[in-house]
Amino acid sequence: MVIHPTPLHQAVILEMQPILDNRGYFVRSFCKKTLDDHGISFDNVQSNIAYNRNHGTLRGMHFQLPPYCEDKIVSCIQGSIYDVIIDINRESPTFGKWFGITLSENNHMSLYVPKGFAHGYLTLSSNTSIHYMVSNYYAPSYESGVRWDDKTFGINWPLEDNLIISEKDKQWQNFNMITDGIILS
Repeated sequence: MVIHPTPLHQAVILEMQPILDNRGYFVRSFCKKTLDDHGISFDNVQSNIAYNRNHGTLRGMHFQLPPYCEDKIVSCIQGSIYDVIIDINRESPTFGKWFGITLSENNHMSLYVPKGFAHGYLTLSSNTSIHYMVSNYYAPSYESGVRWDDKTFGINWPLEDNLIISEKDKQWQNFNMITDGIILS
């Protein structure tokens, strides 16, 4: 596993190193020691899979409020997605900035999403499956989000028309840079 920085504070790309042969490949998708060696403390307490039937499905931008903030490792295990994170940690040097990357079953990349980030993705193909490892348990009363199309961030989604978005995600409010944001300490 090779770790690459992103432009956002503490968020990194995890590149798997597949071992190929005539049967296919084997890849290590998680290694606590490698993360620890890079100063990333990640304790996986839950693993989830999200299946998306249709191309153009947008889920996001989600996060959990303190004390239930969570780190995530997000991988696309079938199909492809455009994965987006927004740094909403008020104490971060990259507060208010976003980053996006294409994750697919073929590129063997995962995204480490630190606490204090909103997360979402857009499916770039039909029949897409996403695997999440998370460092905290889901706490519905601490769930929150911001709008995927909030002009504050100006996310450049690769698709903009005919998106499939849940009613819940359509209801998130725009982010206010002055009053909103998470303080982790």
